[in-house]
Amino acid sequence: MNERYHVPALKRALEVVEHLAGCGRDGASLSELTDRLGYPKNSIFRITTTLLDMGYISRSAESQRFRLTKKFLSYGLRAVTDENIVEQSVDVMRDLRDATESSVFLGVLHNGGGMVLEQMPGGFPFKLTIDPGARFKLYCSAPGKAILAFLPEEEAAVRMKKIQFKQFTPNTITTRKAFREELDRVRAQGYALDHAEEFDGIHCVGAPIFDYTNHPVAAMWISGASVVIPGEKFGECGPLVKTAALRISERLGYLKE
Repeated sequence: MNERYHVPALKRALEVVEHLAGCGRDGASLSELTDRLGYPKNSIFRITTTLLDMGYISRSAESQRFRLTKKFLSYGLRAVTDENIVEQSVDVMRDLRDATESSVFLGVLHNGGGMVLEQMPGGFPFKLTIDPGARFKLYCSAPGKAILAFLPEEEAAVRMKKIQFKQFTPNTITTRKAFREELDRVRAQGYALDHAEEFDGIHCVGAPIFDYTNHPVAAMWISGASVVIPGEKFGECGPLVKTAALRISERLGYLKE
C-alpha cells in the first residue's frame, strides 16, 4: 500500500463512514466515534459536520447519534448496477414489446439529463430505435418525468433548477410551474407521458424503476409514432408500462409501501 500518498483527512472520513455503516440503525455518537476510531474529537467533529451538511449522514435531535442516509446507498447502487438493471430488465422489456408492439427502452439519469441503457425494437415494420448511450431531456420525455416525479424533494429541486426550458413543439412544457403540475400528475397515476413534446408525431409512455431503498434509479418506456401509440391509448398503455417497471423494481429489492 502507498500510504505516503494517502490524504489523512479523507482516510479518517472514510473510516467514519465505514464505522457508521457497521452500526446500522443504532448509529453512533460523537464521543463513540472518537473513542472507537482513536482520532481527536475536533477532527471527528469537523468530519461529521461536513458529512451532515452534504446529506451523507443524519443526526437524531433527541439522541444526537449519527446514521448514514440513503444518499450513500443510492450512489453506491448507481455505481454498480447499471449493468445489473439491464440484465434484470431484458425479458421484461421483451414482454412489454410483445404486449404493445412498440419499441421499449431503459434509461437512467446522467449528469443534467438522462441516458439510454438498452432498447428493444418494436414489432411494426417502421421501428423507432434509439442507440444505447443516447441522451434524453428530463422535462419533455416520459422517462425524465417518471424519474424526477419520484425523486426525494430536495434532489428533484436541485435538478429542476438546472433545467432550461426550450420549446420544441406546440406541446412542449416551457415553465417550471407547468412542469411541477405535470410531475404531480405523474405521481398520481404512476406513469409519465410524452405527447409529442420534443419530436412531432412521437409519443412515449414511461414508468419509474425503484431499488431496495425505494429510490427511482431508472425508467422504462415505450415509444413510437402517434399512429402506433395514439393519445387515446395512453390510458391503456400506462398501466402496462407501470406493471412492467414494477416487475423490475421487485427484482432489485423494492417493496411497495
